[in-house]
Amino acid sequence: MKIIFLDKAAHPFLQEALEAAGHSVDIYSSCARAQVLPLLAEYDGIVLRSRFNVDRELLDAAGPRLRFVARWGVGTDHIDLEYARELGVTVFNSPEGSKHTVAEHTVGMMLMLLNHLGRADREVRAGKWVRSQNTGTELQYLTVGLIGYGNMGQMTARRLSGFGCRVIAHDKFRQNYGDQYATQASLEELQAEADVVSLHIFLEGNHNYVNREWIDRFAKPFYLINTARGQVVNTAELVGAMEQHRILGAALDVNEYEEQSFVKLNPDELPGPYQYLRRSDRTVLTPHIAGWSYEAEEGHARTLYRKITEAFV
Repeated sequence: MKIIFLDKAAHPFLQEALEAAGHSVDIYSSCARAQVLPLLAEYDGIVLRSRFNVDRELLDAAGPRLRFVARWGVGTDHIDLEYARELGVTVFNSPEGSKHTVAEHTVGMMLMLLNHLGRADREVRAGKWVRSQNTGTELQYLTVGLIGYGNMGQMTARRLSGFGCRVIAHDKFRQNYGDQYATQASLEELQAEADVVSLHIFLEGNHNYVNREWIDRFAKPFYLINTARGQVVNTAELVGAMEQHRILGAALDVNEYEEQSFVKLNPDELPGPYQYLRRSDRTVLTPHIAGWSYEAEEGHARTLYRKITEAFV
């Protein structure tokens, strides 16, 4: 097959393995969309992260020769999945590649919130020695609710098992998914019992999933962790709930104002709700890096190679 990379591969394995298997790989990682579109009809496969929308225009430009689109990473909200399906184009992604690092990042964020580690670090650096106000809460006595129990949710539950906390999981797309690490729960059960909530869901069908109505259905105030997609959470309504202490703290690796390519964000230009999150000492904010590790990049490459070769032997 002839395959085009529209983003620079973060790990060389995928290109090297495809070429070793007899496929041809061309790299167009720095070309503008208008330059790329006329070239696509020559290729059987497209590999990219999120630099371009894979919309009707792009898929039509690729034409009938196109067999697959391989998304290096997890989210596919920039890909027109329905139209690709109509055209018979297979879409791959590689959540397996980053499931371990996302789980570790998630647990790290929980510990930072529960033990005020970010605030305490900033205070010490500023010459303040504050102890009683930074008293922590032990994870072992809490119930952690996972929304979504796929690759990321399952790996998070495994890591939480060593802390002794109770873990419950809700996944509206699965059945009989409870295991030794998490107990299956309805959303209503999770909202009644959770002290900490961690999101592990796709953006498709979940815009503004976390809104004020959803938050107010919880029986008690809780901590929120989001390593999924920013637009899953309505930031303004999250902030309103934090101001009223319905949410005790928020750890966000993603936010709803991100550019698709995640590189053009100017925090100073973002709306007031985001400025509240920046100023608050009850937040932990990271720049969409939960899925990034040296090991994960090779994991994505190996996952995509396996999926491509298994589908097109």
